Amino acid sequence: MLTAIVATVLGLTPAQPVTQVGELKLSNVRFTIGEMGPTRKDNRFLPGEIVYIGYDIVGLTIDTDGTARYRMAMEISDTAGKVYFQEKPRDLTDFVPLRGQVIPARAFVTVGLDQPPGQYVCKVTVTDATTKATATLTARFEVLKPDFGIVAVHPTLDPQRQIPAPTTAFVGQTLFINFSVVGFQRDSKTQQPNTLNECQVLDERGEPLLAKAISQVVDRGLEPTVPIYTLQFPLFLNRPGRFTARISVTDKLSRKSRSFDLPVTVLPAP
Repeated sequence: MLTAIVATVLGLTPAQPVTQVGELKLSNVRFTIGEMGPTRKDNRFLPGEIVYIGYDIVGLTIDTDGTARYRMAMEISDTAGKVYFQEKPRDLTDFVPLRGQVIPARAFVTVGLDQPPGQYVCKVTVTDATTKATATLTARFEVLKPDFGIVAVHPTLDPQRQIPAPTTAFVGQTLFINFSVVGFQRDSKTQQPNTLNECQVLDERGEPLLAKAISQVVDRGLEPTVPIYTLQFPLFLNRPGRFTARISVTDKLSRKSRSFDLPVTVLPAP
């Protein structure tokens, strides 16, 4: 099944498009890697994935005290119109001390492991509590058939996975790269998986920086009924540059391999 959460990320985007008074728009709609990550290259997701949809709320009334009041709702349906998830309108309040005209926002859709493959539409509606203006966005995505793969890649600033992180950071920070693995096989005797999980860091030319990738083996301790596991690799940022954190997973039982590239930009310390 599909589950979803509508959430707002406080802060202002670099560009501040001008809108008419009372006009409300939802713009810059894109799928992202993690809550604050870069734009994802495709809209095709395995069961077990978290679909992150980023967008900007433009023209929302922000009071002189920095308060923004609005109502949000979400609906997810297939292309035939069958509704799989519906979040009724919720009244929300955000404190936006920088004011301006733009509030970046996120919608999260968790794709259940039993979700039927096919095309889906996510619809998000925002209503300004002051002007009553309403705007709607639609984001289309595809759920694939179940398979072995890496899902739910999202960087955080803490090992507890509570503080979302962008993939642009400063020297001295540590990014914790979190991900999950689905579709692995189990040994017929031990009922345990046997996967090799690796993280290699590439420089701007695509050359590996580590003689041997950081690795974790998952071959024990997983309950027989658990179809997914989550791991984390820390990435200490000691120098400026553009890098790629390449997550690779090999299922030694099915002999399948998958990889995921996460671009990372490190800026000089301020």
